Amino acid sequence: MRSMTGYGRGQSSQNGSKISVELNSVNRKQSDVVVTLPRELTELEPRVRDVINAQVSRGRLNVVIAAHHTARPANAALALDTNLARIYYRAMVDLQKELNAAGEISIDTVLRAPGVLRMPEEEVSIDDMWPPVESALKEALADLVKMREREGKHLAKDLIHRLKIVRESVRKIRTLQPGVLKRHRQSLHERIQKAGVDLPVDDERLVKEVIFFADKSDISEELTRLDSHFAQFAHHLRKNEPVGRTLEFMCQEIGREFNTLGAKANDVDISQLVVTCKAEMEKIREQIQNIE
Repeated sequence: MRSMTGYGRGQSSQNGSKISVELNSVNRKQSDVVVTLPRELTELEPRVRDVINAQVSRGRLNVVIAAHHTARPANAALALDTNLARIYYRAMVDLQKELNAAGEISIDTVLRAPGVLRMPEEEVSIDDMWPPVESALKEALADLVKMREREGKHLAKDLIHRLKIVRESVRKIRTLQPGVLKRHRQSLHERIQKAGVDLPVDDERLVKEVIFFADKSDISEELTRLDSHFAQFAHHLRKNEPVGRTLEFMCQEIGREFNTLGAKANDVDISQLVVTCKAEMEKIREQIQNIE
């Protein structure tokens, strides 16, 4: 089980180019991958997404890929944009005349203008650049997954602890259940006696009332389904695959059973235990929002 929060970094070098990849992920119900690439490598975005989607199925993932080209040919020459230099010079002369400003417009001033003098742009082969990008990306992904797995183990421990609290409360509810009918029968007799009605214990009307109450307040089905849900929940916590959506669904089903159980219980002690269970399940639900 993995958390959706993590960070990873990878680097790779090839033919004078150094590639660095940084990944960070946060919670998100669906998969949302945001890729930032250098302009010359934008064609690689689909390949980057394919590699990531094979490893990450949920969460918002920010991908920043940078390329640093350190080696240049010894005979590389500076590129001079002559037309741009003329435009700058004319604009400077016109401005000097308009302002009636003193001073000399030197070649050095023109050459310092943005874009006039620059290193020549090198053509980059996408196929040649993909191996170092893929290598750095996979290294960063390995770091990210490792961190998400560590966080996932901590989350699993917390969920198991809270699930134990809920299961213990359900066990107490199960032991209290038989006494509910007994107390209702006794309360019914006491109300009849206070009303001054002489009604035998085995009176058919009294028996029907007790049977009706027993049927209406029977929570055995809910308890059985809860035990099944808890077993499945614990099973999924031990899986080495994305389980966040499955656990979210199971939390909803467990919540429905507790709602029904609380409505049918007709007992103060059971109602208090149901409240405790629902509070713990809410904490579990919040934690599951962090699980991939």
